[in-house]
Amino acid sequence: MNKSLETQGMEKIVSLCKRRGFIFQSSEIYGGLNGCWDYGPFGVELKRNLKNYWWRVMVQERDDIVGMDGSILMNRAVWKASGHEDTFSDPMVDCRTCKARLRADQVVDKKGVKQCPNCGAKDLTEPRAFNLMFKTYVGATEDESSVTYLRPETAQAIFVQFKNVLEISRKKLPFGIAQIGKAFRNEINPRNFTFRSREFEQMELEYFCRAEEGKKWLDYWLEQRLKFYENIGISRDTLHVHEIPDEERAFYSKGTYDIEFDFPFGRQELEGVAYRTDFDLSQHQKASGKSLEYFDEDTKQKFIPHVVEPSAGVDRTVLALICDAYGEDEAPDEKGKMEKRVVLRFHPRIAPVKCGVFPLLKNNERLVAKAKEIADLLRPHMNIFYDEGGAIGRRYRRQDEIGTPFAVTVDFETLGEKEVALKDTVTLRDRDNMKQERFKISELIQLISARIA
Repeated sequence: MNKSLETQGMEKIVSLCKRRGFIFQSSEIYGGLNGCWDYGPFGVELKRNLKNYWWRVMVQERDDIVGMDGSILMNRAVWKASGHEDTFSDPMVDCRTCKARLRADQVVDKKGVKQCPNCGAKDLTEPRAFNLMFKTYVGATEDESSVTYLRPETAQAIFVQFKNVLEISRKKLPFGIAQIGKAFRNEINPRNFTFRSREFEQMELEYFCRAEEGKKWLDYWLEQRLKFYENIGISRDTLHVHEIPDEERAFYSKGTYDIEFDFPFGRQELEGVAYRTDFDLSQHQKASGKSLEYFDEDTKQKFIPHVVEPSAGVDRTVLALICDAYGEDEAPDEKGKMEKRVVLRFHPRIAPVKCGVFPLLKNNERLVAKAKEIADLLRPHMNIFYDEGGAIGRRYRRQDEIGTPFAVTVDFETLGEKEVALKDTVTLRDRDNMKQERFKISELIQLISARIA
């Protein structure tokens, strides 16, 4: 776990996220809504950078994967066929003393006696199934004929559109369909900040293949997904692969790996990579009466493909990025005195802001004008943050806290007032080592772009 978080853990993360505009409690002025979160200006940029990079790596840079965007509301028959309506539930336990509602796995077992983790009482109900899907109605009447659900996962939209996508994309096995979208689960007890929420976003791939190649592609996608996390700046040391035992896997799965991350609240699942066999397509073919078979032009055979599913949570990955990037060290203030610095060491390609642009002094019109000129120069190429308020050291600290990897400062050398040879040059500060180098303004776009690629 990140050593800077060992003592206070999530308290520091939650405080930083609110203070710097990453994540806010939903409906906060009305007391909030448990399990729902809003992303502020820097949080939404971080989230978008993550999704864009996932899409680039998983879809745009490959010839065997196409994308789609399915609707959140689907015909109720989809959820009946997939088994969600009957079996998508968690065991729930009530504490009769403090009235808490708990997932059964949250109950504390002390010497064989089950106790409430909140009040310690032993007066608990027996576990009962609680369906996690949000129920709603479509149309003007609220009766059984108009019932549907907010989707609890994005995968089913891919399965029911499999034949349409296959025909228009003209792909041959193996090939995949990728999707990023919202999902909803009425969690019994949302917890650990954004980790377990009632509204969340998924990045999912359904990779279709022949049955005899399923295990091969399962192992392939496990390694690809581990590389992905490394490429966005999460150290392999903080990632762990947990192979789900046979007795804990879904009955239709022939293999499942959980990629886990060391959060401040413990090691938890970041992504699942599952070999789902042909279960989903078979269920929908049976229930709908429509063929979802693949025709192999070489062998002239028809069969239902098997599928491997890497399924990642956007919100969980954003939280992992913040936790992994969080650091504390010391830096000099404007008087040279060392003080604590909080810094988010995001990989430049994921950082919400790529470069800060500052005039050395805000009351010097020429410095301000040149700084704004540079900001306008960089803005079409990257997300920048212009700031002229406060001492320059304070401005650096603010950018350190949101993870901005570079900062450009316009000083009197830029104006050529101290040395003519330095005219139209600026200092470029590195967030991690705080060192500053001087470059020509004309070099900035190419220089910074190369470092954030």
